[in-house]
Amino acid sequence: MAEQVDTASDVRTYRIESGPYHAEVVSTGAGLRMLECMMDDGDPAKLTETWAAGKKPPLSAGLVLAPWPNRIRDGSFTFEGHHHQLEITEQARHNAIHGLVRRREWQLDEHTDSSVTQSIEVGLTAGWTYPIHLTVTHKLDDDGLTVTHTATNNGDARAPFGVGVHAFLRAGDSPLDECTLAIPAAVRLPLDSHRNLPAGISEPLRGTTFDFREARELAGVQLDTPFGGLVPDIDGLSRVVLTGSDGTVAALWTDATFRWVQVFVADPENDQAYPARGRALAVEPMTCPPDAFNTGIDVIVLEPGQTWTGSWGIQAL
Repeated sequence: MAEQVDTASDVRTYRIESGPYHAEVVSTGAGLRMLECMMDDGDPAKLTETWAAGKKPPLSAGLVLAPWPNRIRDGSFTFEGHHHQLEITEQARHNAIHGLVRRREWQLDEHTDSSVTQSIEVGLTAGWTYPIHLTVTHKLDDDGLTVTHTATNNGDARAPFGVGVHAFLRAGDSPLDECTLAIPAAVRLPLDSHRNLPAGISEPLRGTTFDFREARELAGVQLDTPFGGLVPDIDGLSRVVLTGSDGTVAALWTDATFRWVQVFVADPENDQAYPARGRALAVEPMTCPPDAFNTGIDVIVLEPGQTWTGSWGIQAL
């Protein structure tokens, strides 16, 4: 196992390996910096987008989003009769975005050759009155990467909770426009174009331009969409599958606790290019959709002392 510390930023990087896979995880936001798999031809294939060690992850790539993923309208929500006003962290759209821990340093709990576990206390801050302890374990084996999250309510009141990860999926060195994408989703939650907040109830995908149940080419496709109604494979896991033009196949799977994936195409045309790649694909596993603390959709409620656990992962197929 290897650990590196960037002296300028104090960000720690943990390297893990198992079988054909190796990965790097950083302490800031417990972020997945890179994941690669050694292929049959002896060359490694990138399964995620990456960034320079010690630098700020572009577009929040790889970071853990908790105690809520995505956005909360106006940073305002009411839970069990108590109103909360969070800091507005997306000024242009007047939302609270991506939780409270993605820019903080996580504590190392354990680092082995094939796994790393980090933890953090969400703590009490403006608008957030629920003390929640989080852990995340990145573990490699011959089947790929498994990421396991826990959340423990250390307070004396029930607490709302959600988690997501801003993962960027990649199929080797294939440009995104030469890839196909399959999403095993039955519905999408429509968002307004100005604030990226829910603009109605979930809509069925069949026969629409958002239907990716059969693999479709990504050339020119624009997405920033919450997909739900995920259909599992026979092993109980739901898989979003990205296939490159060279035959590299990267799949992001979720267990039943992650009921949504937000799929987003970074694109220079929208002033959101991924550095050195241009167009790139975020596939973000989420336990709940945008603004869930106001809509109530799939919000996890933690009883005092309760621990919740959920997992997702990435593998080469």
